[in-house]
Amino acid sequence: MANVVRKIARYLSASANRKFDERADPRVQIDQAIEEARRQHEALVQQAALVVGNQRQLEMRLARQAEEVAGLTESARSSLLLADNARASGDPVSAAGYEETAQAFASQLVSAETSLEDLKNLHRQAAASAAQARTAVEDNTARMQRHLAERARLLTQIEHAAMQEQMTQAMEGMSTLAPAGDTPTLAEIRDKVEHRYAVALGRHELASQGMEARMVEVRRATMDARALSRLAELRGDLGGGGGPGAALGSGTPNALGAGAGGDPQRASLTKGQSDGEPYRAPDAAGRSAPPPAAGGQGAGGPAAAPGGPAA
Repeated sequence: MANVVRKIARYLSASANRKFDERADPRVQIDQAIEEARRQHEALVQQAALVVGNQRQLEMRLARQAEEVAGLTESARSSLLLADNARASGDPVSAAGYEETAQAFASQLVSAETSLEDLKNLHRQAAASAAQARTAVEDNTARMQRHLAERARLLTQIEHAAMQEQMTQAMEGMSTLAPAGDTPTLAEIRDKVEHRYAVALGRHELASQGMEARMVEVRRATMDARALSRLAELRGDLGGGGGPGAALGSGTPNALGAGAGGDPQRASLTKGQSDGEPYRAPDAAGRSAPPPAAGGQGAGGPAAAPGGPAA
């Protein structure tokens, strides 16, 4: 039972962490990562400062120890020199005292030199540790710079991703055009218009198949036939020199008369038509037929001059 409870607790913890990571703001997480890297860098710098400080402290102790060794060496030499001088002057007691003093200085000198060697060894180790600390700090500084550059790149990428998401949402909204609320969509409006158009077409089709529509069609066909017949009559009048031709001849004498360089026969025809005479077809020689004589005269009457008006 306890094992099941632990499994459930671990599962819930993992699920909560996953949901939190999915919903967490990447900007905040990036800042947290950079802050953690800065904290680690500060800790490394502090540790390196301690190592380098230890090296400096050992250097100072080494300098003092070297001075102490030099002083003890000088004191031992001075004691030996005084002992030699006292022995030379015939004072063995003073010489023995100076010898003891020199011996004491020599003992201290040996101890100081041992301490100096130990400090030198420690200094070498501290120097190596300080070099490693400096290298670690430099490497971590370069890593921090890369982290900051990566942070700037990720933030820029996040902004671009947000912009792309907004553009995608806008394009999807434009493609689907599904407004929220009670606003109808274009699809609904299109269906409504198509339904209305289809109903109108159906009603028109039904109306055009009824009796009234056929009657209107018959009337229209009858009117079209009468119009075509009337048009044919008008064309026949124009070709036979009827009313419209006479009106044209009387209205434009200069365009059809002989004085404007026209045909004399046509001028005669035009003149005859303007005087109200009927149209006379020319004979085989190109002369116009004589008009019928008044009082019953026929074709034996006087003939009209060629190309001129009737007598």
